[in-house]
Amino acid sequence: MAIDTVNNGQVKAIAADDIQSTFGSNSIDLISKPLGSRILSFSDEWFAAAENLTTPTAPIRKPGVFVFSGAWYDGWETRRHNPAPFDWVVFRLGVASGRVKGVEIDTAFFNGNHAPEVAVQGCFASDDREEEIKSEDFKEWETILPIQECGPSQRQAWLLPATTKPYTHIRLQMFPDGGIARFRLYGDVQAVLPKDTSAVFDLAATVNGGVAIQCSDQHFGTKDNLLLPGRGKDMGDGWETKRTRGEHVDWCIIRLGTTGFISKLLIDTAHFRGNFPQKVQVFAAEAGEAPAHDSGKWTEILAPQKTGPDFEHIYEGDVLKECQGKAYEYVKLVMIPDGGISRIKVFGSKAV
Repeated sequence: MAIDTVNNGQVKAIAADDIQSTFGSNSIDLISKPLGSRILSFSDEWFAAAENLTTPTAPIRKPGVFVFSGAWYDGWETRRHNPAPFDWVVFRLGVASGRVKGVEIDTAFFNGNHAPEVAVQGCFASDDREEEIKSEDFKEWETILPIQECGPSQRQAWLLPATTKPYTHIRLQMFPDGGIARFRLYGDVQAVLPKDTSAVFDLAATVNGGVAIQCSDQHFGTKDNLLLPGRGKDMGDGWETKRTRGEHVDWCIIRLGTTGFISKLLIDTAHFRGNFPQKVQVFAAEAGEAPAHDSGKWTEILAPQKTGPDFEHIYEGDVLKECQGKAYEYVKLVMIPDGGISRIKVFGSKAV
């Protein structure tokens, strides 16, 4: 049988309007599909596929559209009258492992067929055990989020008590059956970084623990996309701000996965062809509390550089300033005056 609840402290319900402010500056979605999460197994998906749970965009509705199984839904929906206590989906996180801070369940457009209750379990195990883990007979699950009531067609989230325990795999439970549109698992990445202090890697990448903690605006595309693997798949897979008039800059502050020595920057405007920034500029800050965007603690490491459409811009060598022998924990990416950037990669070696 599953191990008792790890989070014995109080679980706090978070209102839908407060989800972004609670988790958006200090966490990432550990089961985000673009991050590389995988669904290993599920109990049932008769009406709608489990893979919809991790779609990064908000759920949509198609009233009056029917498919072979019934009405079309943008989420995961199982058959009625489940004879087992619950339906379930097993996920592999998109990172090496992660500490869970909170859970979001969105039942958007599921009304009358929504999940009555949910719970979340986790385990820490090597990937070579996945045949065991994806089985419904696997017994090493620990309860991360105890059973919580869900409402129809609404976002709901829960802040968990602080824990230092990492997990690699997650099981979402739905009691007893029904539908869920989206599932988000907020937390910290527990990255596996190179032991060799001379090894160069992307200090800002989400998979290495980087987090975009604050930005001036993200009207069209979120700041978190900047640190995802690979190049953006389309213009929606990047950070894009609204149009401005007159003198203006937009900015995003990134906490690196580890304090490091920066040796190269890559700023990619993939798919941004008529809306790329005119120029980009980069600042860095030393370890400690993140400086405010207008603080004097920021050091310019890349002077304003003209950019082009749909292109990987690489900056290294003499074009970088104040990097030799200086360790930084934060980077501030500036767009002049506004626009869209798909990815930023901050290559360097760890300082400790």
